[in-house]
Amino acid sequence: MLAELIAQTEATIVMSRSAATLLRNVYGVDGHRLNVIPHGVPNLPLVDPDTIKESLGVAGRKVILSFGLLGPGKGYEHTLDALPAVVAEHPSACYVVVGATHPDLLRTEGEAYRQRLVAQVQRLGMTDHVRFVDRFVGRVELTRWLEAADVFVTPYPKLDQIVSGTLSYAMGAGRAIVSTPYAYATELLANGRGILVPPGAVEAYAGALNEVLGDRTLRTTLGRRAYAYSRGMVWSAVGAEYRRLLGQVAIGTPQSQREPARTRELTTVNA
Repeated sequence: MLAELIAQTEATIVMSRSAATLLRNVYGVDGHRLNVIPHGVPNLPLVDPDTIKESLGVAGRKVILSFGLLGPGKGYEHTLDALPAVVAEHPSACYVVVGATHPDLLRTEGEAYRQRLVAQVQRLGMTDHVRFVDRFVGRVELTRWLEAADVFVTPYPKLDQIVSGTLSYAMGAGRAIVSTPYAYATELLANGRGILVPPGAVEAYAGALNEVLGDRTLRTTLGRRAYAYSRGMVWSAVGAEYRRLLGQVAIGTPQSQREPARTRELTTVNA
């Protein structure tokens, strides 16, 4: 059905090369029909986290951040499992989880998942090192949390995820990132733009967090590489790609002759 639908379109847009590969290899879609235009991100300045932390009540802390609608598919419990080993090496570490519980989860089980996370925090003795911002935050506040983070984490347990808006936003803010190697993270964090750790590997995960938190130069290098790569993902660049593609469709340019997306191979720099 999906391949038949794509066959009837003038253009199909996906937000990652992983998605394009999946459509070609699994669904047999003609590659000429696919246009890779990345997930858009705000055009944020690259700032030192320590200049933002005081306004959010985390001055003097080493901030590990996750954000997004809360649910078991995000793997937050795995970060909590690693946290005691991180705190043992970095006593000021604070894991901040920003976001309300997913509305679908609220309808089926209420706040049971969040309550399990809170109970896990208490069981691990990490109450002073975890902060839940239990609400939907606006653009300005979300931006401030991103800028205050020393490390951003996406510990997703399912490795077939082909797009993550939260990972995109963290790169756009120039944060150092530690993640599981799901499809999108493997693509975006290649070439030293982040650190990948297998899902469920608690010791390795804690080790990666400790390494990044303990090495300011490494944090800066990872963040600058992510930031440079994400310049092709800012809204103005993404909007230009949509405009270019829609223009080619409007004038009837054959799919095989269309100019490829300029953001397909995003900017990289040597740190």
